[in-house]
Amino acid sequence: MTFFKSYILVILSCLFSLNANAELTIEITQGTDSAVPIAIVPFSSSARLPVNIVDIIKSDLSHSGYFKVLDERKMLARPSQAGKVRFRNWQALGQDYLVIGQVRDERGRFKINFQLFDVYKGEQLMGYHMTVGARELRRSAHHISNIIYEKLTGLKGAFNTRIAYITSFRKKNGRQIYKLEVADADGFNPKTIASSREPLMSPAWSPDGKKIAYVSFEKKSSAIFIQDLATGKRSQVTKFRGINGAPAWSPNGGQLALTLSKDGSPDIYVLTLANQSLRKLTKSYGIDTEPSWSPDGRNIVFTSDRGGKPQLYLIPSSGGRVKRLTFDGDYNAKGSFSRDGKHLTMVHANRGDYRIAVMDMATRSIDILTRGKLDESPSFAPNGSMILYSTKFGKTSALAAVSTDGRMHQRLAFSRGKVREPAWSP
Repeated sequence: MTFFKSYILVILSCLFSLNANAELTIEITQGTDSAVPIAIVPFSSSARLPVNIVDIIKSDLSHSGYFKVLDERKMLARPSQAGKVRFRNWQALGQDYLVIGQVRDERGRFKINFQLFDVYKGEQLMGYHMTVGARELRRSAHHISNIIYEKLTGLKGAFNTRIAYITSFRKKNGRQIYKLEVADADGFNPKTIASSREPLMSPAWSPDGKKIAYVSFEKKSSAIFIQDLATGKRSQVTKFRGINGAPAWSPNGGQLALTLSKDGSPDIYVLTLANQSLRKLTKSYGIDTEPSWSPDGRNIVFTSDRGGKPQLYLIPSSGGRVKRLTFDGDYNAKGSFSRDGKHLTMVHANRGDYRIAVMDMATRSIDILTRGKLDESPSFAPNGSMILYSTKFGKTSALAAVSTDGRMHQRLAFSRGKVREPAWSP
């Protein structure tokens, strides 16, 4: 099968059914033996809260793969004040760290205090407080998870981020409806950003997380749109003859790299949004597609079959000499950089098995992280610790995530149906 046919099949493969109102559930399918034991005691509260803050924190930390959260039923005590903590109780349970907290209702505003302790040293590592409204409680819980995660791992947390993905469902009259959805990283608060009777694909977040670029076939041919998430306002930025695809934001948010075939074969172009000026970056008789910027904005990685089979290539974003990046495997595509530029994730294939891999940019070595038959659309978490991707699971499609060291695997699935083309927000 030629790469061009494969590219068209990606467009047409949006034909799947889904319950669009379902939320994501996260299942750890492979953990790590080095997960750190941590106890998170239910926070004392002066009021009945609309969300369970501690449950959210426990879910965040356990799903990160770095922590093993103690079952509440095994706790010997449930202190909410530092003076009531007996470290020997938690040492007996084999816990390395302990979190306690309180929530007070102050005229409809909630004051949250929490403390983090090192159990074996018997000392407080940090304390923190915040005052928020009821609608901010869930995000505040994710924020607490981020604080704990960064304190204990040295890495910034990504629990307060969002994910975008494409879904579709068939109505009772048989008509297919396609939707671009955005949800919190844990699957809550799903919102429909765009809906169409024709396929939607290739969502891409702006660097500030306020807009999404995507491809729509709503008028029977491809076009690229940018939509403001706060206002819902959208604008069409390209609708040339042929392919308009694979939009990717520059790090400064002022340009889009994209794939156009208006001059014949698909090539990489750069569109300056302020004045709509268009610059052709590649010139090849092959198919050049799936551009992605380096974090410093100096280079663009893209997929091309100019060497006979799809591989990853690098070109300066200002134009210039094309350099081939990948040589191992029959197929390497959909490359994108980690935020620090040290790693590149991709879809890597040998003998028909399409798996998620990561390249060390210093050594050019490639590690294969997943074991699926059809894994695709990898997207780095903002902190670079995880990679979100789409995979086949039995007869259905689901989202999945893998840590960049390959030790932690998760499946993120709707209660019914399928989902594809995930993109992690900044």
